[in-house]
Amino acid sequence: MGRAESGLAVISTSRADGSIQASVVNAAFIPHPLPPDPRKPAPVVAFVTYGRTKLANLRRRPRVSATFRSGWRWATVEGTAEIVGPDDPHDQVDAERLRLLLREIFTAAGGTHDDWDTYDRVMAEQRRAAVLIHPTRAYSP
Repeated sequence: MGRAESGLAVISTSRADGSIQASVVNAAFIPHPLPPDPRKPAPVVAFVTYGRTKLANLRRRPRVSATFRSGWRWATVEGTAEIVGPDDPHDQVDAERLRLLLREIFTAAGGTHDDWDTYDRVMAEQRRAAVLIHPTRAYSP
């Protein structure tokens, strides 16, 4: 469904006061890139982000929802966020694996780039992180 809208999804997180913070990102359904059992990679919703608000919310309260739409059709996935990035290290991810992971998510969400070296440099400068949503509930009309 999200492909029709260039992978755009509304990501909703919870602020400390319980209110909702929502933003639009490019996201994709992918097999978990770092599964506990590589023979059975569970699907996750993945996106790349940076900045204070969304990541800070997810670090403190990892519950998150992603809503995809195409015209009047929509679907929501709720779950728990796993963050992998320069400020959120993962024991299976070094700098090179993070560089490739950010590219994998970006292209899975429909992104393209004419200069991957520049893309990699900007991702590193902005301290971008991969967010993997482990689904616990999905629904649509």
